[in-house]
Amino acid sequence: MAQPAAVRVVVEVMPKAEILDPQGQAIRKALGRMGFDSVTDVRQGKRFEIDVTGPVDEAAVHRMAETLLANTVIEDFRVFVEAAP
Repeated sequence: MAQPAAVRVVVEVMPKAEILDPQGQAIRKALGRMGFDSVTDVRQGKRFEIDVTGPVDEAAVHRMAETLLANTVIEDFRVFVEAAP
């Protein structure tokens, strides 16, 4: 019996625009020291790849993001589906 196709759900979490991002600023400054003078800003976030079988329950993924993956006080997130590897 064939396995159901796997789907990869991606949750990208980024600091909200109004939140300072000291890690992103440190990276921007380091890039400038390395000669990448055209870089004007860097925001650092995180990416979660969640492999699931069967249909994607987007409401469940949003609950995962809101309750565990992101701190919604200071972070925004977006959810999208990729082809599984």
